[in-house]
Amino acid sequence: MSDEQGVIDFVTSQRWYGSKTRSVNRAEVLDRAVLRTAEPTLELQLVDLRFDTGTHETYQLVVGDSLDALDDPRGVRELVHMIRTGSRIPAEQGFVEFAAADGFAEAGHELREARAVGAEQSNSSIVFDEELILKVFRRLSPGVNPELELLRFLTEHRFANIAPLAGWYAYQGVPIDATLGILQRFVSGGTDGWELTLETMADGAGGVLPLIRRLGEVTGEMHAVLASDPDDPTFAPEEPSVESLALLMATVDEEIAQVFLDLPDDDPELDAIRGRGEEVRERLRVLTNIGAMGRVIRHHGDFHLGQTLWADDDWVLLDFEGEPARPLSERRLKRSPLRDVAGMLRSFAYAATAAELTRDADVPVDWEERARERFLESYLETVDPSLLPPGEAAVDRLLAVFELEKAVYELRYELDNRPDWVGIPVAGIERLMHQAAEAL
Repeated sequence: MSDEQGVIDFVTSQRWYGSKTRSVNRAEVLDRAVLRTAEPTLELQLVDLRFDTGTHETYQLVVGDSLDALDDPRGVRELVHMIRTGSRIPAEQGFVEFAAADGFAEAGHELREARAVGAEQSNSSIVFDEELILKVFRRLSPGVNPELELLRFLTEHRFANIAPLAGWYAYQGVPIDATLGILQRFVSGGTDGWELTLETMADGAGGVLPLIRRLGEVTGEMHAVLASDPDDPTFAPEEPSVESLALLMATVDEEIAQVFLDLPDDDPELDAIRGRGEEVRERLRVLTNIGAMGRVIRHHGDFHLGQTLWADDDWVLLDFEGEPARPLSERRLKRSPLRDVAGMLRSFAYAATAAELTRDADVPVDWEERARERFLESYLETVDPSLLPPGEAAVDRLLAVFELEKAVYELRYELDNRPDWVGIPVAGIERLMHQAAEAL
């Protein structure tokens, strides 16, 4: 794809393009690698889009006879073949390296069927023969993608509750070093945790509640494995520095200031928190006065019900990229494992309201509280206690900090995308403010 306007039109029209409100001034192919010269041809391109603000974003295109080769099963099968064989393809200013995880290359029967995963937003995923799934990262950031790092570590340490890593491919060169895609085993027949929760919310048994205890155990087991190798500097647990909590507080404090500055005046659901930005920030200062933080480790980073599957009578955890809107360097930071716990607790709050809004379900008034209790109890029984701050009060306070961080992030998202849902993060912020007030 060499026509500049054609590149701009193609990229900006895709669902995985994330800057639809910005004006693109120009596009430039930073590098290209010919992956296949025979029909069907296959070329990988790194394309830089430059905006009128002076900023830019880099995207990965896989170009074939039909423009986007990921729409052609023959093209995507070629990518998997190169992962299996460990190919190293020269580009004009670097190279593309393909690698198979241990034990995968020899299991190489020919792939027959390929189908796209239509629900994907920020990446492109293709399922092969209901056995493998290839995720192609579209928007690229310099460095190793955390999903590759975490999946490789968890696979090598035999954590059972993931779709194991089968391989990956990456670019190294003058413009950028970046992970381009990962290949995993495909979990066939699984049910999305978010959908399962909404579908069963109102039944007499509490829906997914009987399974929540196991989800807490799996989460604790994941954190224990991620903290299990003191000899790997990328994953070794660390004592947080004196600056860690101050940095966390400053980050959340800044997010609060930005969100509360621009609250719309015409939404009555915001009345409960309107004009209370300074009060929220003061409550944050109270919550962060907790002393010890436990230890920091690599963690999931974007943990909620939508990142889980219920399959073969157990939970499978998915999507270890972290929050896509945050810089990759931030997503790779070691943090308290309670940040993941807070994400799941906020997901329970969302599920309870979403079931009423989208499924017209009559949700039991205590459903969220029961889900929280079951998840937390089993998590705390399973996780390595040395990762947490000592004492129940300190755990509760640090957890509230991360819940507040998540609720403010949610408020910004809902204001921008789903104004009808702003009541969910507003209720969470109110509850956390009350919790901080009790701590005074």
